[in-house]
Amino acid sequence: MKIALVAQNATPLQPRAGSGPDRDDIGLSELTRKLAGQGHQVTVYAQKNLADAPDQAELHAGVRVEHIDSGPVTATEPGDADLLERVPAFSGPLRSLWESDRPDVVHALAWTSGLAALAAARDLGIPVVQEFSSLSVAERRAADFRGQPGAVRADGASAARIRLEPAIGRSATAVVATNSAEVSDLASLGVHRSSIRIVPWGVDTDLFNPEGPVAKRNGRPRLLTAADLTQRQPLETLLRALIRVPGAELLVVGGPAEAELAKDDNYIKLAKFAATLGITDRVIFTGAVEYAAMPPLLRSADLVISTCQYEPSGTTSLQAMACGTPVIAPPVGGHMDAVVDGTTGIIIPPDRPALLAQRIRQLLAHPMLIEAYGVAAVDRVRSRYSWDRIAGETLAVYDRVTTQAA
Repeated sequence: MKIALVAQNATPLQPRAGSGPDRDDIGLSELTRKLAGQGHQVTVYAQKNLADAPDQAELHAGVRVEHIDSGPVTATEPGDADLLERVPAFSGPLRSLWESDRPDVVHALAWTSGLAALAAARDLGIPVVQEFSSLSVAERRAADFRGQPGAVRADGASAARIRLEPAIGRSATAVVATNSAEVSDLASLGVHRSSIRIVPWGVDTDLFNPEGPVAKRNGRPRLLTAADLTQRQPLETLLRALIRVPGAELLVVGGPAEAELAKDDNYIKLAKFAATLGITDRVIFTGAVEYAAMPPLLRSADLVISTCQYEPSGTTSLQAMACGTPVIAPPVGGHMDAVVDGTTGIIIPPDRPALLAQRIRQLLAHPMLIEAYGVAAVDRVRSRYSWDRIAGETLAVYDRVTTQAA
């Protein structure tokens, strides 16, 4: 099968790790490698965001990258407004390429990629599979929960996204949802449930596993969270909970590089908040951590905690589970599918610091329970979230839409 994977904002040759298909170039690399490993020809079409990016390159055996020059780009990570503006210049060359070398199926990652793919495939009889990874309706709901009405920025691109995501979903041959909650959101946008298939984003279970180096510990119970420092309210909830877990330390992974933290406004405010709570000596901000350095950190933690109000893929939680570390997380997005409450971790409502602290204390008081949760977590990820399985489920979607097209 000839597979065209459209990821407008991806930089597959210089991978960036993130929280979903549109940002996680490492996941994109893994998925395409597994697809090619089953004998399929895969071409990734991305916008040429870097001046020195080659027009064509081989990512893996059987996987080619085509960089489409859609005009000068000033940022290495363009935002929605820039991506939307360049959709016509991006989709035109796509169509020309597909007219001369027609793929059997097109898989678009994120909404602007979907626009480009649908425009390029029009009248060519090529089925288009759409994967949003994150929907504006869910992002707005999470921001409303935080008391920030209008989650999506009030700009032209955001307004267009709100208007166009339903049309993209209804126009695609099939839509891939990364979690079960997304199915309901897609249905509310008018996408037929019969065209929706759940295929989560995967985990590299070779890299993320219980065996291997463990980051140095200092004798304290260790909690770890991976978070965007701009989302201060969820992190403040976790800091409040830490007051009620005496003796435990918290590693906060994320934000700018460690050397740049002192100049970061969000870090400064969070550090001051920790100081007012009297827990400065028990909170460690690591800054950004390289992808390959995450497994030792995750293995060193007793528990990984998420207090986010929106998490479409639950990537860090899955990586922690793959390393044998139980997770405490809210019932949102990917966590609802990944974390089995009372088996691989604990699900608790968001913004409940006292309850969160109680659950943490209960687990830390029972090391054998943590061990049991960890064993179940590893089994859960290997059986459900390995890239081999995700590639197989993705191919099943492709087979279905190509059969319909035939």
